[in-house]
Amino acid sequence: MTLAIAAGFVLILAGQNALAKGLVLGTLFSIINFILMGETLPLKLGKSPSKTFVWALLSLIVRYGILAIPLIVAIKFKQFHLIAVICGIFSVQAVILFESVLSALISFRNNQA
Repeated sequence: MTLAIAAGFVLILAGQNALAKGLVLGTLFSIINFILMGETLPLKLGKSPSKTFVWALLSLIVRYGILAIPLIVAIKFKQFHLIAVICGIFSVQAVILFESVLSALISFRNNQA
């Protein structure tokens, strides 16, 4: 979120308000998605396979619905840039992937020495 806010601030200074708003909006909803994923995970553990399937399906539907909100807002209102919203939605996953790859590369490099 800090990275999205910093990028949004730079975009606002560059006069790209729609891009900044879209990036922050998408990132905010992506973070909400990850929080919900973490909160609903314990509800799926220790249950029968059929109940686990129902909880997983309901969780997925709710989270997709939440991720649809910023997309609908960006389509309806010109003050949010649609591509920036999409980038914001994937920003959390991109940061997690980047951090994992960077950590693996550092670990690999340390093992080579």
